Amino acid sequence: MNLARVLSPAALLLVLCAALAPAGLLAQFVSILDTKHNLSVTGPGPVKALLEEEVCIFCHTPHFAAGVPLWNRADSRAQYLPYESSTLRASPGQPTGASKLCLSCHDGTIALGAVGSRSQEIPFVGGVRFMPPGSGYLGTDLRDDHPISFLYDSNLAASHPGIRDPASIQKPAALDANGELQCTSCHEPHSNQYGAFLVGPNAFSAVCTACHLPPGWPMASHGTSQSVWNGNPPDPWPNTEWTTVAENACLSCHRPHSANGMLRLLGHAVEEDNCFPCHNGNVAQLNLETVFQRPFRHPIAQTTGVHDPVEDPRSMARHVECADCHDPHAANSAAASAPNAPGALAGVSGVDSEGRPVPNATFTYEVCYKCHADTATGAAVVPRLIVQMNTRLEFDPGNPSFHPVEAPGRNQDVPSLMPPLTTASVISCTDCHDSESSRRLGRSGPAGPHGSLYRPMLAGNYSTEDFTFESSLAYELCYRCHSRTSILDDRSFKKHKQHVQAGRIPCSACHDSHGVNAGQGTPSGNTHLINFDARLVAPDPRSGRLQFEDLGQFRGRCYLVCHGKNHDPKEY
Repeated sequence: MNLARVLSPAALLLVLCAALAPAGLLAQFVSILDTKHNLSVTGPGPVKALLEEEVCIFCHTPHFAAGVPLWNRADSRAQYLPYESSTLRASPGQPTGASKLCLSCHDGTIALGAVGSRSQEIPFVGGVRFMPPGSGYLGTDLRDDHPISFLYDSNLAASHPGIRDPASIQKPAALDANGELQCTSCHEPHSNQYGAFLVGPNAFSAVCTACHLPPGWPMASHGTSQSVWNGNPPDPWPNTEWTTVAENACLSCHRPHSANGMLRLLGHAVEEDNCFPCHNGNVAQLNLETVFQRPFRHPIAQTTGVHDPVEDPRSMARHVECADCHDPHAANSAAASAPNAPGALAGVSGVDSEGRPVPNATFTYEVCYKCHADTATGAAVVPRLIVQMNTRLEFDPGNPSFHPVEAPGRNQDVPSLMPPLTTASVISCTDCHDSESSRRLGRSGPAGPHGSLYRPMLAGNYSTEDFTFESSLAYELCYRCHSRTSILDDRSFKKHKQHVQAGRIPCSACHDSHGVNAGQGTPSGNTHLINFDARLVAPDPRSGRLQFEDLGQFRGRCYLVCHGKNHDPKEY
């Protein structure tokens, strides 16, 4: 090829200078010939000039330039819609600096052949004039593109824990001379050595993490996992050269340009569609997508575009998405003992035992309280004598009785507890609310309250209907912690067998599995999780009372009618 004919005089000078420069610098100048930015007749891409042989002319001119860097194009007069997000701390406005230059082609408002050094527009193959649709076309609506042209200083970094201080931005990414982030912070327009005209290789999201470092990312599974795609369609990876989760990193979920999910630049507008391409068993070991098809599940498909990372759980619109319970930038595989939150819940916000929002949940129940406490709605699975939908109030350690989620229970006489559980033990919400196929139960499915065959999203069957035949399956959930033998031997209550087996009365007829709030129950009437099922139990007709009285260790008295039998009272 005759470079003197192909290049403009200015470009030829650059190439001659580069011949005396290090090899890396030479590649930067010369490799433009083999990229889509070579719009001359020799260009390799489909968008190129019909006859024009000069390469650099489409951006640069050695004389009478419009400005630095020897610019040969007019600025677009378009008004842009800049990126916006509730989590954005920067203030991007109209594009400036190098970004404005890039957009003179990529916004599609100025003809590609309209250059200052030609009196006539340079014609293109096929009559193309403007940037055609495709990955290079950004348009003037930049809300689906990474924010540009904003001041990136130490104050910004201090206000956002997920970005680096400008002094520690990792090269080759860089801010411009004014300290602003521009297109050229990530893109080198003269070289496509690393693909997408990036300033450096982006395996393991090295270009992204040059500026972005979300809390928890160094230990996060999405940044460290060596899991690979098993080849079953669809292909989840944006780059065929990268084979592991760690190599794809940020780009597994995010698209820096023309993102389908504008807010936070997600690859898919429907939130869970960003998770399932990997969490369908084709990359992640276990298939979560099928668990969310269970009859009782967290309804993640019910809403789209409602979740906001900075939402206040006390006032947010009711919804649930994967990101309500999992922070993809921090979630990891670390185990934890109840009630501490495991690594899968790392970095997630919550509500504490006092009803106060917390930015990072310490305990599993704090994540659950965001939806199942003060803002809970709907009807109870079992209608109770004392009605309470707020699980935070039900698990309060000040209650007459409660399952030991926040603290060890009150009752020190529980002979049915199976080892390793003791009366000093604390359990997690997910000990009961889990998939019936969970690997925590020794089975093969994913753990966690994603979906279950059993209402309300339980790890085992828990029959609440009257006249249930007692069996290890009927009360599978209870018998995971409480010995069936002990219960039917009447070791804690001498009429257990008569009620549950002979009378076919369900456990739930008397016991409220969460607890009874102190503001509604009494220390003598609601110990031992006693809170009657209002469908099955009625007041004693003689006294008009519907009540249990605790008379001390393994002793009590009931006033009620059940299965037509008056307890007026019955004492045990």
